[in-house]
Amino acid sequence: MIVERLKQLREKMEERNIDIYIVPTSDFHESEYVGEHFKARKFITGFTGSAGTAVITKEEAGLWTDGRYFIQAASQLEGSTVKLYKMGEEGVPTVSEFVKDKLPQEGILGFDGRVINGSLGDKFQQIAKEKNGTLYVEEDLIDIIWNDRPELPTEKAFVLDVKYAGEAVQAKLARVRKEMKEKGADSHIMTSLDDIAWLLNIRGNDIPHFPVVLSFAVLTEENCYWFVQKEVLTEEVSAYLKENSITVKDYQEIYDFVSGLNGEKVLLDKNCVNYRICNRISKTIEVVNAPNPTQLMKAIKNETEINNLRNAHLKDGVAFTKFMYWLKTNIGKQEITEISASDYLEERRREQEGFLDLSFDTISAYGANAAMMHYSATEESNAVLKQKGFLLVDSGGHYYEGSTDITRTIALGELTKEQKLHFTTVARSNLNLAAAKFLYGCRGTNLDILARGPLWNMGIDYKCGTGHGIGYLLNVHEDPNGFRWKIVPERNDSCVLEAGMVTTDEPGVYLEGEYGIRTENELICHKAEKNEYGQFMMFENVTYAPIDLDAIDPEEMTKTERELLNQYHKMVYEKVSPYLTEDEKFWLKEYTREI
Repeated sequence: MIVERLKQLREKMEERNIDIYIVPTSDFHESEYVGEHFKARKFITGFTGSAGTAVITKEEAGLWTDGRYFIQAASQLEGSTVKLYKMGEEGVPTVSEFVKDKLPQEGILGFDGRVINGSLGDKFQQIAKEKNGTLYVEEDLIDIIWNDRPELPTEKAFVLDVKYAGEAVQAKLARVRKEMKEKGADSHIMTSLDDIAWLLNIRGNDIPHFPVVLSFAVLTEENCYWFVQKEVLTEEVSAYLKENSITVKDYQEIYDFVSGLNGEKVLLDKNCVNYRICNRISKTIEVVNAPNPTQLMKAIKNETEINNLRNAHLKDGVAFTKFMYWLKTNIGKQEITEISASDYLEERRREQEGFLDLSFDTISAYGANAAMMHYSATEESNAVLKQKGFLLVDSGGHYYEGSTDITRTIALGELTKEQKLHFTTVARSNLNLAAAKFLYGCRGTNLDILARGPLWNMGIDYKCGTGHGIGYLLNVHEDPNGFRWKIVPERNDSCVLEAGMVTTDEPGVYLEGEYGIRTENELICHKAEKNEYGQFMMFENVTYAPIDLDAIDPEEMTKTERELLNQYHKMVYEKVSPYLTEDEKFWLKEYTREI
């Protein structure tokens, strides 16, 4: 099937004299996860992971993806003629390096200009220029050969009440306009869906598990224009927009609108705004290429959001604890599979007041499946759980009070000495980072060693960041905060850690063909004391669920680390136990006991 699709694509390339065609994992907004309509890279390669870029030449096809997906991609690409390029590995060219090498003199490089951002588009333009070549960007070739392509989604939008958002839309607009003025910009083009949702206090369901609305926004000193499919607007949303003087325009109208922009300067982020929009702006207008002001604003949660988040995590902790109790007490007594376990956890979440949706597809991975960081159980791969080894469950929920992301690795029975050592080391890593106290000005890159250090000491690493920012009833991965041992420019997660930022703490061990272990909590950054040395900062742990003591070897922990785990478990019991049955409460007392 993939071989036939590649053949059809190459025929279209041949008709247009295109030498290389690039298919990213993207929509018109540079979203990390995309809806079914935009899964062109999956269509042309067969690889289902959330990140990757396909490059097709007349003779070759390649897929570039990161370390989270190496195992999965190798399996899914088998027999497709698509070669896997492992990003970041020694000797592996980047997409740009590959394109530069393969594009012939006076060649034509093609891609849909709506799904490549302005910065990357400029880079490809430069490569083509060096070869005296040209770009072909006004047509989507995948659309021509994808006969049963899903339509654009038109799920209904809804207003997020200020009791959840903590700040009214007019106050947010005023803050953004102030920053526009400081940069001398007459207008501001926004295309990133989470920024627009945050700014307008509107949520939707146009991408599964990401409560956003497919839309663009242009802000001027006087007006706010929202480009959206009219079908998503309810009477309530339309009234809200009118009340707040937000002008609605058609979703597809954005390209003509930006062509007619007047003024001297436009503010936009070329890492988000697609290449076609960037190219439609008049050459007489100066482009101020900078991050959206909303990016930092939404990352720093206000007091209302922080208080709501604690409630969301309490509900989520109750749901997860009930699931863990059920799993630990029923394993071996009834057949439980990866999927049935995941379904049971989802049911417990759906019982919670204010629950809206899962915050991402649950990763329920048993044994060797857990070595694939973003494994997704299918009917074919669905493993039956046995009374030995680990089940790794990475999951979360969207509530009106915020979004959650938690991973627990649960011992189902007999464990080897090595498994216990690795589990305990991951727990130590998690606890050490959560306990960090640091001077203001530190970035996630300064603190990552606290989590990675215990594993590096054993000669072990994990091929991903240690943590990411998380949105408020928004994207589960949010810029610009994170924990990572080195700066990865395209990740944009290395900012100074500010009070109010929420970041995950999720070290792990992944042994291909054997097992995977991850322990993940969410941390809110707060100010600690200020003295002659400066402003100190600290974290508040807001994830409330036991870390499985059946897999902990206390002998591998320092006295301080044991105290940290005991303090954490004491908090979990105090928070969660009032919402449990007597049996569940008795079980939780045992699983949060002091060691």
